[in-house]
Amino acid sequence: MIETVERVRPQSAAGGRLKYWAPPIIWMSVIFWFSTDLFSGDNTGSILWKVVSFVYPGATRELFDSIHFYVRKAGHLTEYAVLALLLFRAFRSGSQERWRPGWALSSLLVVFLYALLDEYHQTFTRRRTGSVYDSLIDTSGAVTALVLLWFLSRKATEPQSGGERGMERKRDGVNER
Repeated sequence: MIETVERVRPQSAAGGRLKYWAPPIIWMSVIFWFSTDLFSGDNTGSILWKVVSFVYPGATRELFDSIHFYVRKAGHLTEYAVLALLLFRAFRSGSQERWRPGWALSSLLVVFLYALLDEYHQTFTRRRTGSVYDSLIDTSGAVTALVLLWFLSRKATEPQSGGERGMERKRDGVNER
């Protein structure tokens, strides 16, 4: 009965695509917002200083500058790793297949181009500077996320131990299937 109803009222193509494409588009908007002066190093530094000095009251300015640098770079890596995963999901669009190289490459290309565009956008702000190196960090985050996804998808499709597929038993020194 349910199949019949779904055939009569299929989900519209636009509604189906929106379900997969809205998250990466919204996340790209968030990244754009993160690239404004509101999230400049000065602004994030003052907040992070309060956290670091609370956790480690003896923190020196030199130590804090290092922490601040790595936190900001980790932010680049993480926000673009999330974008890559959302784009992969959008390109996959509900397919039963877990992995296609084309989905990963398309995701990576969009991330790379958006990272360059994001850094270009930062050149128009007062307190930010665009950096090709940050684009490479962003792309590295995407590559890392996609490689981890690939490993997880491979692991999910491997036969479980104890199953018959691909497993061999040894009896009296002879392999049996």
